[in-house]
Amino acid sequence: MEEGPYKYIRDGNGKVSRVIRIGTRKSQLARIQTDSVADKLKELYPDVHLEIGESLPDLLPLLKIGEKSLFTKELENALEKNEVDLVVHSLKDLPTTLPPGFTIGAVLKRENPHDAVVLHPKHAGKTLDTLPENSVIGTSSLRRAAQLKKRFPHLDFKDIRGNLNTRLKKLDDKNDFSAIILAAAGLRRMGWEDRISQILGPEDCMYAVGQGALAVEVRARDADILEMVSVLHDPDTVLRCIAERAFLKRLEGGCSVPVAVHTQVKDCQLYLTGAVYSLDGSESLKETIGSIPCDPACKVDEQVQRVGVTAAKIPGDAQDRAEKLGADLADLLLGKGAKEILTVARQLNDAR
Repeated sequence: MEEGPYKYIRDGNGKVSRVIRIGTRKSQLARIQTDSVADKLKELYPDVHLEIGESLPDLLPLLKIGEKSLFTKELENALEKNEVDLVVHSLKDLPTTLPPGFTIGAVLKRENPHDAVVLHPKHAGKTLDTLPENSVIGTSSLRRAAQLKKRFPHLDFKDIRGNLNTRLKKLDDKNDFSAIILAAAGLRRMGWEDRISQILGPEDCMYAVGQGALAVEVRARDADILEMVSVLHDPDTVLRCIAERAFLKRLEGGCSVPVAVHTQVKDCQLYLTGAVYSLDGSESLKETIGSIPCDPACKVDEQVQRVGVTAAKIPGDAQDRAEKLGADLADLLLGKGAKEILTVARQLNDAR
């Protein structure tokens, strides 16, 4: 039954409960990610009724491959109209500034954020270092291509489009590519770990902002849902991703420019490495800075949004330091000429 903007259900004993509707895209990976969040919520709140909104076909128009931002907009439209109550995203797909009225209510424990090499079966046992000269490597990511062109100059990098299933099929069914580069997290969630030939460490290829983490987007005004999903926050992942997102935001970067990061928490201290690249990787700027630990006695209970994330149960001081860390690192790179590198990269990419 509907009451106001929300949906409720009555059980056999007459008890009325609110139905929580989850929006998702139709891709296999999106559904797996959404189901994993739904399973966690069911475990924590066994009395809550969950509906996954793939049954809402109007949310899932046929779009050109790669138009993630349009899918995000469609799902946010559904949130705004109260057709769904929360949406599960890959955090790396969400902009650092969300539209008014929305917030990221949970950032879940990060899966391996690194990139992985998936080889054509005929090259089994090889690595990027040992592949033959002029082997073609498929990637749709400017960030990956810029770093790997410089690191592996004997290889040839070309665009490959589509979801995970499509890219793997293109690799296996044709001889166009010797290998493709994909996020390790997506391969693991799909149960395809056996296809991972090599994990690329930060010395070879740093990852995208937020890569490997799932985010739950909700209406900022919906206090009940915000409170419910907030228990899914993983504190380390939240702080790392706030720092990364603040870095990207200050740089005014996005998926149209090569920006890469690497974060780690060591001895209670957060370290952020960030870099910007020209499209061919010939120019780059890279720096690492750390943040001092926060005061464990600092207050937690605030509904403050930082680079789109609301994490009321995590000390505000720790979040402020993480956000400042990202902004400070961006300022350091901007002072060394990062804006010029990114402006040229953006112009060249737009002209392609």
